[in-house]
Amino acid sequence: MTMSSLHPSLLFFIGAILLWILPLMGRRALILLVPATAFFIITQLEPGTYFGYQLFGFDLNLLRVDKLSKVFGYVFTLNAFACFLFAQHLKDRYEHTASLAYIGAALGAVFAADLISLYLFWEVMAITSTFLVLARKTERAYGAAFRYVMIHIFGGLCLLAGILLQVNATGSVAFDGFTLQGWPTYLILIGFLVNAAAPPVNAWLSDAYPEATVTGGVIMTAYTTKTAVYTLIRGFAGWEVLMFVGCAMAIYGIIWAILENDMRRILAYSIINQVGFMICGIGIGTAMALNGAVSHAFAHIIYKALLWMSAGAVLYLTGKSKCTDLGGLYKTMPLTMIFGTIGALAISSFPFLSGYTTKPMIIYAGVNEGLFWVWLILEIASAGVFLHAGIKFPYFVFFAKDNGLRPGEPPKHMLLAMAFLSFVCIFLGVYPQPLYDILPFGAVDYHAYTFEHTINQFQLLMFSALAFFMLLPLLKRTETISIDTDWFYRKGGRLFVLGCDKLFNGLNDFGDKVFVQKLPALLGRFFSDPARNVQMQGAQLLSEAAGDDDQLEQRRRKIEHRTRNLAYPIGGSVFLAVTFVAILSLLFFI
Repeated sequence: MTMSSLHPSLLFFIGAILLWILPLMGRRALILLVPATAFFIITQLEPGTYFGYQLFGFDLNLLRVDKLSKVFGYVFTLNAFACFLFAQHLKDRYEHTASLAYIGAALGAVFAADLISLYLFWEVMAITSTFLVLARKTERAYGAAFRYVMIHIFGGLCLLAGILLQVNATGSVAFDGFTLQGWPTYLILIGFLVNAAAPPVNAWLSDAYPEATVTGGVIMTAYTTKTAVYTLIRGFAGWEVLMFVGCAMAIYGIIWAILENDMRRILAYSIINQVGFMICGIGIGTAMALNGAVSHAFAHIIYKALLWMSAGAVLYLTGKSKCTDLGGLYKTMPLTMIFGTIGALAISSFPFLSGYTTKPMIIYAGVNEGLFWVWLILEIASAGVFLHAGIKFPYFVFFAKDNGLRPGEPPKHMLLAMAFLSFVCIFLGVYPQPLYDILPFGAVDYHAYTFEHTINQFQLLMFSALAFFMLLPLLKRTETISIDTDWFYRKGGRLFVLGCDKLFNGLNDFGDKVFVQKLPALLGRFFSDPARNVQMQGAQLLSEAAGDDDQLEQRRRKIEHRTRNLAYPIGGSVFLAVTFVAILSLLFFI
């Protein structure tokens, strides 16, 4: 095996094992060395397929190298290095192990050449990321982790069912662009969209990510949703339905982010908004749109991690996450505020920052295709991004009402990680050509810094800023919570359990009363003297038919006399008992 065919995810899985035998200093060095080495290995990978194996009679490959998989590999490992630098203070092996395995699984999914290999890494990614939520060890985290994994089980089952139907229909496990539309591809698409946090199955993201640990939340922002974006680009480019899904996500994320009070939940909803731009670009399907989706995913991973780092640093030092509890932190956390503001401006497509040179490519592609409604929705969404993430997040966290918190700056390694990502945001905003050069769908014919585009963008941002401060009294957060689509399965789950309890336990109670208490008692009384009871019942029927009560009394006395003197054969009782058992046996076996 040469360097040009070494699987980069292998380093992360090996690193996850080595963590358990290394001392603290060794672990700190290892978690930085693994992503740095993986990044270098990806630069050396030659196009082609490697790591072939057979499973279920199919020829599979764990490693497919092309420009699309490499660009996601670059940003996954680059972000992993920054995240592990941010997490240098951690002494717990548990969280680092889950993080390494999670990132390794995400890389495995990106480089998988077939649907079966993709599914295997997909499920490992869901399981390992759950531990990053559990690692916080709070009741809220345990509840969020349970809901998180249940939703991903649903998405994984949809994906598996779609893969099985696709293989049955085509006889192929190849993971390339799907052309035939039907139940197999629809189920696969649903599986991908669950991980992309598309409504109505989006609430797992805003539910679980804010409940993860400080460092776990930073790591989770990059991989699950962006792996889903990768798979949608690979399999569903040009599917028009994705334009509608993407536009809905772009608006949906804004609305809930504006309503939210928790700073990390604001950023979680912002992920939904930004992924909506990418999915819309995938739905447009032109080379410009797909390059825009890829480049925006690259830039988004960087500036979103930066935003979560600044929010994580605040949470780490203050223990508070609600905007109503924060404010005035610029006085003692100026560097964290600066880095967080850079991330906030980058996500808002502010000129000279990475979002400005990537996201508008998607809008530009929509204009080129004459999709006016797409352009209009994405422009509105762009204004909303600056409103909720560009201004609201830094304003309420670092400025606004001073609640008297004076925590100071976070540890130097956290500041260094934020400085590194800030540099990447600025570099890609000032000189995006290196990113354009590695995009997979041909040469990029897009120039961000035209006079018209720059003026229009400044106008859009200034309008959003003006709207924010004019509406500030309405935007001030209160001690409230926002209800998302998870309300339906939280309440629905309780109602389902209650319904099952009433229905099935009600049937159990009914069965207990009838078949355990009443019926055995009746049968016991009957078979205590079956011949007498049968004769008594027959006499009553004959007398009722004849309408003669005196005759009934005479017959009863005769039956009582025969019973006392045993004047009838015992075989009659045996016959009745055998007949009853035979009837029960027939009912049981039939």
